[in-house]
Amino acid sequence: MARSPHTRTAVPPLALPRGALCFLALAYLLIAGCVVLDLTSGPGTTLAPVLAALPVLAGAHSRRARGPLAAGALAIGLVFALAAANHGVPALVHVASAITVLAVTFTSTGAVVLITGRERELARVRGVAEAAQSALLRPPPPRIGPLRVAVRYVAAEAQARIGGDLYEVVPTDHGVRMLLGDVRGKGLAAVETAADVLGVFRDAARSEPGLEAVATRLDSALARSGGGEDFVTAVLLAVPEEGDGAVLVNCGHPAPLLRRHAAVTELTPEVPAPPLGLLALTGDRYRPQTVPFHRGDLLLFCTDGVIEARDRRGRFYPLAERVREMPEQDPDDLLDRVLADLRSWSGGGLGDDAALLALRRTR
Repeated sequence: MARSPHTRTAVPPLALPRGALCFLALAYLLIAGCVVLDLTSGPGTTLAPVLAALPVLAGAHSRRARGPLAAGALAIGLVFALAAANHGVPALVHVASAITVLAVTFTSTGAVVLITGRERELARVRGVAEAAQSALLRPPPPRIGPLRVAVRYVAAEAQARIGGDLYEVVPTDHGVRMLLGDVRGKGLAAVETAADVLGVFRDAARSEPGLEAVATRLDSALARSGGGEDFVTAVLLAVPEEGDGAVLVNCGHPAPLLRRHAAVTELTPEVPAPPLGLLALTGDRYRPQTVPFHRGDLLLFCTDGVIEARDRRGRFYPLAERVREMPEQDPDDLLDRVLADLRSWSGGGLGDDAALLALRRTR
């Protein structure tokens, strides 16, 4: 059933780092210590103004208005209790303490309501972008022509925005053609650009006889729609039904890997070419590169979210080196192994979306 546009988007629970929780706990203990000290120091002094910090602390780890409101009510109660115990302190001091607590309570509550509303809107926008991205990036069938195909798309950490990674594999009269790319930027604009690129590719891949012509059409379409501001790094591949070769066109994208038996080779372009959308700025052209692709060979493509993942020491993920040590021959098994290794390398989270595509020639 379709969700009503007026339905509220759930905001995920607030998860604070352990260090932040420790500081909040220390702050609560400090306030409790001040209350105890106030009650034991005699009727001529008071520390009641410190209680104004209670609603602030509650607002720091609450997603609901009732958190700082409840903390404010508790603080007001303690102000009155301390006023009764400290009869030697002028009444104006107790009144000022109560007013301060009320003002801080209302301010903290308003801040929680405002932040929660903005987070709910951000969650809604992210949900729309994720739905659009899922509709665009349809998983290809496991077998297409002479190839076994596997794809994995991994969203970045929760705080990162939706990315523009894209992929497509289509059978054509010219053989199987593939596209893997990464749109500059994030968010809905990146998803929109990815949709444009995929739409042009699905048409051009079937109608253009040469892979370089497919890349040129993609570049022209992106240049017209983006006004020189949008570009896409991409790599295109064509695999004929017969033969032992394939054709690559690399448009400023990380080089794919060719694995044959235990050897892994990086297929760097012979002549570097600009990303899609920027060809006119260089006056260059896209050049096809013929590469060997025999039965049993595996080609591995990725976006920069994979090779730019860092470990705790700041080192980039060495994809070629790690794949060389992985015995998996099936594309699905290999991608599962790579992702598990990538998560272990980066400590479980990624700073950017990551797409992986593996092709194994079976005949």
